[in-house]
Amino acid sequence: MMPNDTEIVNRVANSPLITFDLEDYYPQGERVVYDIKDNLFQEMILREKEFRAFVKEHDWSQYQDQYVALTCSVDAIVPTWAYMLLATKLEPYAKRVVFGTLETLEAVLFRDVLSSINPADFQDAKVVVKGCGNYPVPDFAYVEITRMLRPYATSIMYGEPCSTVPLYKRPKKTNLK
Repeated sequence: MMPNDTEIVNRVANSPLITFDLEDYYPQGERVVYDIKDNLFQEMILREKEFRAFVKEHDWSQYQDQYVALTCSVDAIVPTWAYMLLATKLEPYAKRVVFGTLETLEAVLFRDVLSSINPADFQDAKVVVKGCGNYPVPDFAYVEITRMLRPYATSIMYGEPCSTVPLYKRPKKTNLK
């Protein structure tokens, strides 16, 4: 007991807040970029015959269980079918193949995992979306979970239960006669 016989109460532990941690949904696995520029003649032109020979002979199993972003980091005109051909070779091995940057890949991965969440499970809940962690959770995921929860939650906050930034509070219904 404290000097004034005041009991210390952990208000955070006793609060009705639900903590939603996006890191719990972080897809584990290596992320890699396949840059098609390495297949271009002088980093400008795709020569179909040489490209198809490379695709046929390349060991695609090295991408086993990886997340792959297909991109071209140089200013070149690459026909769409070239990316599609790469995807046909990567798909049997990679966990996921997307067109774009690593940022695009992360957004797609989080879109996939967040689509499995039923936002109605948060009906009338006070939700704290946990921030700052060990994994590089993209801003997209924070915006997306906020968009998903808003129609259901009574309030949405960001941060830690002991120190939150209020983002949304459902207006109270008034009975007007």
